[in-house]
Amino acid sequence: MEEQNICPWCYTEIVWDEEIGPEKHCPHCENELSGYRTMQFGIDRPDDDNDESWEDEEEVQEQADSEETDDNSNGGYRQVNLSWLAAEETIRQITDSQDEAPECPTCREYMLEAGKQSISLQPTVHTVTGRAVIQSPVETVTYICPSCFQVSTILSQEARDQMLALLAPKE
Repeated sequence: MEEQNICPWCYTEIVWDEEIGPEKHCPHCENELSGYRTMQFGIDRPDDDNDESWEDEEEVQEQADSEETDDNSNGGYRQVNLSWLAAEETIRQITDSQDEAPECPTCREYMLEAGKQSISLQPTVHTVTGRAVIQSPVETVTYICPSCFQVSTILSQEARDQMLALLAPKE
């Protein structure tokens, strides 16, 4: 006789045989079937018996933490860099004032315009079009991510327009 069960992770029906016994892992999502656990918080139950043991564990952990940390600790709170917090407002104002604010390809934060650069290059003449894709010198705009400091370079609007004009078929 076959017994049926539902995986609490992916909600797939699991069928197993009595001779083999129950599965320990879901054959579909590979999660542990007996490992589906829920946490219950006793916020509404002040008469919970486990409160004392939890407080004891918390005290032991605090003592262990205090032995490992210096005297300059923040009482268990994470250190806050006040200059970074002040810089966030300035960063927001700069990105709001920019014409373009591309996202960083690494961390998806908005990038800050760092400046423009003129690049002199030897253009490649393509056989398909018989001309170069862009003319030298090319102006680019450099952006810097304030979060991960990734640098990205994009063609300026004038260089983009020039490139599209060179690529468009002439009639």
